[in-house]
Amino acid sequence: MKKYFLPCCFTLLLSTLQAQKTIGSIEILDAALSKVIPAEAKIEVLAEGFQWAEGPVWVPELEAVLFTDVPKNVAYKWDETHGLTPYLDPSGYTAIAPNEKKSGGNGLLLDAAGGLLIAQHGDRRIARIAPPLKTPAAFETVVGKYQGKFFNSPNDLVLSKAGDLYFTDPPYGLKGDDDPLKEIDENGVYRLSKNGDLTMLYSSLSRPNGLAFSPDESVLYVANSDPKQNLWMAFAMEEGKIIRENVFFDASGYKRRGLADGLKVHSSGYVFATGPGGVLIFSPEGKHLGTILTEVRTANCAFDAQEEYLYMTSTQYLLRIKIKEQ
Repeated sequence: MKKYFLPCCFTLLLSTLQAQKTIGSIEILDAALSKVIPAEAKIEVLAEGFQWAEGPVWVPELEAVLFTDVPKNVAYKWDETHGLTPYLDPSGYTAIAPNEKKSGGNGLLLDAAGGLLIAQHGDRRIARIAPPLKTPAAFETVVGKYQGKFFNSPNDLVLSKAGDLYFTDPPYGLKGDDDPLKEIDENGVYRLSKNGDLTMLYSSLSRPNGLAFSPDESVLYVANSDPKQNLWMAFAMEEGKIIRENVFFDASGYKRRGLADGLKVHSSGYVFATGPGGVLIFSPEGKHLGTILTEVRTANCAFDAQEEYLYMTSTQYLLRIKIKEQ
């Protein structure tokens, strides 16, 4: 019998493809979903073993996605060449603020200068690591208090084109609203202007969480992670101020696991929002087009620089799915 041998490089590639784990499925509720998700798209498991993965951000300098494991107080890097490697330890608790939970970093964001902004649960501040990010330096405090009081636990953040920083401050890094260490009664949505003025923009959400702008920045979307009010708000914005508020989508009646959490807005205006079932995809008008059903509670998501992939963090996984080219 004649024997055939595969070239070693092909054997390695075949082994890699066979080993790639996938989970979940795509739920299509509207044909418009095909504009952003290929019909054959699979949900890839890139890394696993986390307690609660959060805050993904794509970093062009590193050609990698950074994300956090909040309970472990660690941040990780994943890239195609090296896979998963530790990036920051600690990521969000260094004992500069009173906090018994000692949680790590949550939301991550790049600023215009290439620095890394971190919403730190444990240290109850927004911190920054200066570039270059290949060799991360020490944390610098961007903002740590409001009217002389420690924040609750900054959760997620977004920058406007003008350079103003918007962030949410629920009490997840504390023991809840009754924690004696909680100094600010409201769980607010804040704006830190480029010139350093800090304003609480909104205080009527019980658990403000992920936030993102529409492409033209006329709308600020904010998630509320509350089982009783599991929804996303759409705030009409003008000169950095809220001029009108609307419920963008209310998922309070959904029975699937997960609450409104992190979100990102595609350049097309479609909203990718983690929530019940995985990642819900909405039209700019708030129509639910479908869901990336991840089978696990999913915390946040982020596109790479070319919007080729959507990276998703969940209870124990770092996930990825192919996005359709526009």
